[in-house]
Amino acid sequence: MRVGYVQTAPRFGEVERNLCRVQALMSIHEKVDLWVLPELFVSGYQFVSRAEVKELAETIPDGPTTQQLIRLAQQQNSHIVAGIAEKKGGYEYNAAILVGPAGLLSHYRKLHLFAEEKEWFSPGNTPFPVSSIPVTDSLGKSFVKIGIMICFDHLFPEAARTLAIRGAEIIAHPANLVIPGYGQLTMKVRAMENRVFTVTANRIGTEARTEKRLHFTGESQIISPCGDLLVSSANDIEDVQVVEIDPALARNKMLTLNNDLFADRRPEFYFH
Repeated sequence: MRVGYVQTAPRFGEVERNLCRVQALMSIHEKVDLWVLPELFVSGYQFVSRAEVKELAETIPDGPTTQQLIRLAQQQNSHIVAGIAEKKGGYEYNAAILVGPAGLLSHYRKLHLFAEEKEWFSPGNTPFPVSSIPVTDSLGKSFVKIGIMICFDHLFPEAARTLAIRGAEIIAHPANLVIPGYGQLTMKVRAMENRVFTVTANRIGTEARTEKRLHFTGESQIISPCGDLLVSSANDIEDVQVVEIDPALARNKMLTLNNDLFADRRPEFYFH
């Protein structure tokens, strides 16, 4: 299957502009089975008030961004993971969705909030989701399992392990990383220790809407189950990268002839 990410430089609050920019970048490639877009890719990241979050957050699945992504998935016959600000029942969440031609497939609210996110968003209250998407190749139709986590979740190994135990073969990782190198390194480790593909879609640019200036690190990447860097981007340009992968590689958890990374687990001795 063909998997890709979009690395953008969104402008805060310019939802329509940011969405159009992503669509233009995605149009460069055809026949991509799975796209991963950054965290909060249409709103921007550095909020200054809860009122601002309420204004830019959308409902899922009937909000305009989710609906536009569903239409785009239908036009391209693809699936898309994207991070957006969600509002639900008087609360706002840093969320991510997986959509396809059939509509909304899964929905996740970020469990591990980073820095000032704790001021603007409510903690996530949804399990780490894994959904199957159809892929058609020369051998016919098959299904690939996609897991979702968001940005700072990368520093919690339980997040990726939970997704992998639930069967994820690809972990989609929308991000707005600001600590140079951290997320790129840990997602390589998450791929290796779980023997899954990881796709990190990060953003670039700067936001300085408070006295705290945020520099987003870019360097989006796709990592193989063996920890190989399959493709990556620079830290200062908008970019789109697509690579062909074999998801079946993520179903083999053997490290040596005698070691299966999942079968060798000893959970009865963990967390005591």
